[in-house]
Amino acid sequence: MIAIVVSTLNNPWFVFLGQQAAKKASALGYETKLFDSQNNTSLESDHFDNIIVEGFSAILFNPTDADGSIANVKKAKAAGIPVFCMDREVNSSTVATSQVLSDSYSGAVDIGKYFVQQLHKKGNYVELLGLVGDNNTWARSKGFHSVVDNYPGLKMVAQQSADFDRNKAMDVMESILQAHPSIDGVFCGNDAMAMGAYQALVSDGLADKVKVFGFDGSDDVVAAIKAGKVCCTGMQFPKLIAETAATLADEYIKGKRDLPGKVQVAVELVTKNNVDDYIGYGKK
Repeated sequence: MIAIVVSTLNNPWFVFLGQQAAKKASALGYETKLFDSQNNTSLESDHFDNIIVEGFSAILFNPTDADGSIANVKKAKAAGIPVFCMDREVNSSTVATSQVLSDSYSGAVDIGKYFVQQLHKKGNYVELLGLVGDNNTWARSKGFHSVVDNYPGLKMVAQQSADFDRNKAMDVMESILQAHPSIDGVFCGNDAMAMGAYQALVSDGLADKVKVFGFDGSDDVVAAIKAGKVCCTGMQFPKLIAETAATLADEYIKGKRDLPGKVQVAVELVTKNNVDDYIGYGKK
């Protein structure tokens, strides 16, 4: 049996990640059980306790917190259950058997370059950050700023966390717009927040004036890029991430031990120029 522990099923990206992990593990001959941590490390801890008691063979794990989740992975390791992190990492190179991650930093560098072009090197912008305890949040922010901060004409007027959540992003964006009604762009750490920000811009009649940039490659943002509502996204490949983690778990269960500690999956820039090559969460 393989356990699949996902940070939240309130985000379609993680629903898809969990489903793909379960599908691949089933295809490899394992029974699977999916656990939803609801972005709560103590609930995640309860899941790990239950998984250990039930004697699962491996855990495909999407952590809630890079630091806060380490204790749970340690607990599983001590019980002899290997853990394979998917999409999010824990800040330890010794507890998880392997970590399969998107190259968020490089993906955000590409978005930063496109952002600079689209805003013609000048204007005011807003950044919506994801969960502050997730390394992807900071990898994307740092990658983006490594490019954009070189252009003095581009000024960040607000930077706020919206926890990777669509509704929260809409609320945060609405309050930012009250303080800063004159902005030219919004960089969002994921697509759920990009859609929330876009909704807030529509409500304020600013959707045609402000360019929105996302990250993930979700169905609705791919459609929004086609419709000219969102500027671009960074396409992650959750199917590949999930399948790689499940395959590594299978190899470990069958006795292989020289597995890579970290596997990085490239992120691709999706814009109106190439959007027809993509579908939600992948290439056509």
